[in-house]
Amino acid sequence: MTSRFKSLMTGIVLAASLSTGAIAQELTLKLGHLANEQNSWHKASLKFGEELSALTNGRIAVEVYPNDSLGREIDLINGMQLGTVEMTITGESLQNWAPMAALLALPYAYTSLEDMDAVASGELGKQIEEQIIERAQVRPIAYFARGPRNLTANRPITTPAELNRMRMRVPNVPLFVDVWTALGAQPTPMAFSEVFTSLQNGTIEGQENPLALIQSASFNEVQSHVNMTEHVRSWIYLTIAEQVWDRLSEEDQGHVMEAARRAQEFEREQFLKDEDAIRADLEAKGMTFVEVDQEAFAEAAREPVINSVDEELRPIVEDLFNR
Repeated sequence: MTSRFKSLMTGIVLAASLSTGAIAQELTLKLGHLANEQNSWHKASLKFGEELSALTNGRIAVEVYPNDSLGREIDLINGMQLGTVEMTITGESLQNWAPMAALLALPYAYTSLEDMDAVASGELGKQIEEQIIERAQVRPIAYFARGPRNLTANRPITTPAELNRMRMRVPNVPLFVDVWTALGAQPTPMAFSEVFTSLQNGTIEGQENPLALIQSASFNEVQSHVNMTEHVRSWIYLTIAEQVWDRLSEEDQGHVMEAARRAQEFEREQFLKDEDAIRADLEAKGMTFVEVDQEAFAEAAREPVINSVDEELRPIVEDLFNR
């Protein structure tokens, strides 16, 4: 049995291992995401399933599908809206429906994990979640931290001028396309599952992601340098389809939120433990970490960030930068 098949069966195994006196399973939630089995998001997804099964005495089970095996991120969001998928992990891609989701991943808007937490868990975070629910019909139930996004390539890049129209992958997020174009690159939106092969065959020359995804996708095999741009500090949501949420009883909604709270706490512990270990692992595998002129990148990004967001968001974004 392959490791991937084992992962796909995790939720079924969890449901089947209930005690003899458990109530019969009533609902199975399919949770698909892009990360692999070693990523803290996947581990937290499994934790969510374990906790929800325990809280509902096995009435609700969760099947977790890593590695885009249930579909790509945008496809999963569409599936949640159509009723074919129950859950996913998603973030700034939601701005395709809810403009405020752009605030999850604004280049150089959050200077530390604590700064990001203050926004994500505060009043502005609540406004973002409300708009996502209303316009995307997707309900955030927890958020996971993401390590800073860094630019990988097969050469050092220390200033925007050195990008020199480099072909690079970005997620299907208009803001990312606009900002990297302004910085001097040639950004290409692409599904995460296609990035490794595209780097391998030279279709693109670089990509940008947190260290955890650089490691889990084995980009060290096709990229030699991690340029420490740290251009985005962001969070990502564990979400459930709003139509599924509406069908749950008030009691089960409470169980879902409690399981999500425990998963969020678990993920943060994993995240903090993993960051230093991931860098050491990538260096051991031959990647060179390059310090860059972050101020030059931040200054070059400021105007395109402000101009690229929805007009109603510009005062918020200007405030975040000024702060």
